[in-house]
Amino acid sequence: MKIVIAMDSFKGSLSSLQAGRAVLRGIRRLYPDEEVVVRPLADGGEGTVEALTLGMRGHLETLQVTGPLGEPVNATYGILGDRNTAIIEISQAAGITLVEPGKRNPMYTTTYGVGELIVDAIQNNCRHFIIGLGGSATNDGGAGMLAALGFDLLDENGKPIPFGAEGLALLREIRADRVIPELSECEFRIACDVNNPLCGEQGASYIFAPQKGADKESILRMDQWLKDYAALAALSFPKADRLRPGTGAAGGLGFAFLTFMNAELQSGIEIVLDETGLEEFIKDADLVITGEGCLDGQTVMGKAPIGVARLGKKHGKRVIAFGGSVTEDARYCHAQGIDALFSITPGPMNLSYAMQPEVARKNLAMAAEQVMRLLKDE
Repeated sequence: MKIVIAMDSFKGSLSSLQAGRAVLRGIRRLYPDEEVVVRPLADGGEGTVEALTLGMRGHLETLQVTGPLGEPVNATYGILGDRNTAIIEISQAAGITLVEPGKRNPMYTTTYGVGELIVDAIQNNCRHFIIGLGGSATNDGGAGMLAALGFDLLDENGKPIPFGAEGLALLREIRADRVIPELSECEFRIACDVNNPLCGEQGASYIFAPQKGADKESILRMDQWLKDYAALAALSFPKADRLRPGTGAAGGLGFAFLTFMNAELQSGIEIVLDETGLEEFIKDADLVITGEGCLDGQTVMGKAPIGVARLGKKHGKRVIAFGGSVTEDARYCHAQGIDALFSITPGPMNLSYAMQPEVARKNLAMAAEQVMRLLKDE
C-alpha cells in the first residue's frame, strides 16, 4: 500500500511538514514497512515560504530590507533545491503585522522592501519566483517595489516620488531606463486569491485600505491616485489594465506585477500543487491524507486540503482529512472530494493546551492510527 500525506499547517501549532510527520508516526504503528510519502502543502499565504522551502530541500535567506514605514526590518525568503526558484511572502517586507496598530496608515507605507527581496534573490541567481501577496500594510500600487527594482517614478521636477500612497499624488513620469537587466529574464507566479480590480468601489482602496488604517477621505484620494497611476502607466506599458481582476491585491501590487513584469496571477493552492508535483505522487497512491487546523465551511473555498482532494479524485483515490477541529459545515467538503473528516481532539480540552505542538503531534498521531485500524484488514 502507498499512502501520500499532504497536510496544511496547523497555524500557531504545527508546520505543514510537522503535521505530516505526526500523521506518519501514527501510521507507522500499524504499517512499519509500507510506502508513506510526506509532501509539503500551503495555499500561498502565511507559511508558504517555510513549507515549500524546507519541504523541497531548499534553504532560507534572511536579510535587512526597508520595512513598510521605511525603517529596516529583517525579512526571510526561500530558495528551492533547484537553486533557481525563490519563494517570497510580501508580508515579510510590507506586512501589516510589521506596523503597530496606532501607526497603520497606507498613505505612508511602502512596498520598497519587497523589491529589495526580489533583487537579492536575483543576485542569488533566481529567475523563477513564487510570490505570496497576502497581509500587506500598503496601498502604493507597488510603486515602492518598482523603485527598488530600478524603475524611476518621478514628480514634475524629475525627482523620485516619496514612499507610500501619497507619493502617487505627485507621480508624473515612469521610466524603465535603469531597471536591473536581469528582471527581463525572470518570471513570476503570483499567488492571488482575490479578484478585486485596482480602482473603484471594489478596488484596493475601498475594500482593503480601511483595515490598513485609512479613513474615508484618504480612501477617496488614494483611489483617484491609483486611477491616475494606471492611466500614466498605460501610456508606456501596454499591459496596464486597472480593471483586470486581481490588480487590486495587496494594495495594487497585483497591478505592478502584471503591468511591469513577466507575471501571472494564479490561485495559491494551484501554484503550490504544481510546484511540488503532488499529482505525480498521488497517481499511484492507495490513500491520500490531508488536513489543516480547522476544517470548516471556509475550507471548501479553495483552501489547500480541497486542492489535494480534487487531485485525489481526479485519479480515483480515497481522500481523508484531519483537523484540529471539524465544524458542522465542514460536511460540504465531501462534495469537493474529501471522503471522511476526522477531528484529532480526543476530548474536551483548553484551546491553548490543544495547540501546544507536542499535544497536537500526539493527537494527530493517535487519530491517524485509529483511522488506519479501520483500514488495516481491507
